[in-house]
Amino acid sequence: MRATFIESLSQAASENPDIWLLCGDLGYSVLEPFAAKFPDRYLNVGVAEQNMAGIAAGIALSGKTVFIYSIGNFPTLRCLEQLRNDVCYHGADVKVVAVGAGYAYGSQGYTHHALEDAGIMSMLPGIEVFVPCDPMEVRAATRLIAASGKPSYLRLSRQGEPNLGSAAITDIRKPRVLREGRDVVILASGPIASRALDAAGELAGRGRDVGVVSVSCLKPLDEAAIHDAVRNASLVVTLEEHILRGGLFSLVASALAGDTMRPPVTGIGIPEQGGKTSSAGSREALLDAAGLSVEAIVARIEQAPVQR
Repeated sequence: MRATFIESLSQAASENPDIWLLCGDLGYSVLEPFAAKFPDRYLNVGVAEQNMAGIAAGIALSGKTVFIYSIGNFPTLRCLEQLRNDVCYHGADVKVVAVGAGYAYGSQGYTHHALEDAGIMSMLPGIEVFVPCDPMEVRAATRLIAASGKPSYLRLSRQGEPNLGSAAITDIRKPRVLREGRDVVILASGPIASRALDAAGELAGRGRDVGVVSVSCLKPLDEAAIHDAVRNASLVVTLEEHILRGGLFSLVASALAGDTMRPPVTGIGIPEQGGKTSSAGSREALLDAAGLSVEAIVARIEQAPVQR
């Protein structure tokens, strides 16, 4: 995902001389192609994310499009006030890019686990929020936000994520069908969608017809498309590498709440962390421990109530 992002951003910057990139003293072996090609539009501001957001807002308000890049919580939670007041309040053309979503930096411990970021960023005024599931969606989202003129948040994992679909993406703001199915529909955001596909395959062997839909644009959520995707389902499942409150589950449940005839909605995500936690490990181990293994997803779906 990181490599796809910087490749797509470099292409956009070749076409638009107003695109800038700021980073917080990281991205080595990733950001060099952009820095080498556009040295006058690249700044490493050091370990100073609040300052980075302020600098980005100032450059953007002078007529530029500015991307800021750091790990998970650092360009989001650490500088939340600056994003709220300097960027969103002024509608500045700043794009916040967080690499290492969810448990991608699992071995670094809770300080590096980005579990609440998408929900918090979604609550900021006027910002669009994208959580792509694969490199194809990263490319489409990067191109879109580079030209949108709006504050944006792009949530990336790290590297090595496979493409989960082959069909061309015509509109990244619309949910994307990864697997057709009508009985159970899994709405997934981010690379965890790969586990949704594995779970759907397992359930198919048990006689269940399971569809998987990637919801990469959390804000603005295309509620009409969500309704269409689940129209004939007996069960809707949301799956995210994020706590349920404020994330995809909250958004989908809110979108469907007013329907008099709607299927049950089951949310599968990261349990809320209570008190001090010292969990560290690989992404895979932490996901499994959080109840997001393929086997656990299958079990939750089989146990969930369905519409009769």
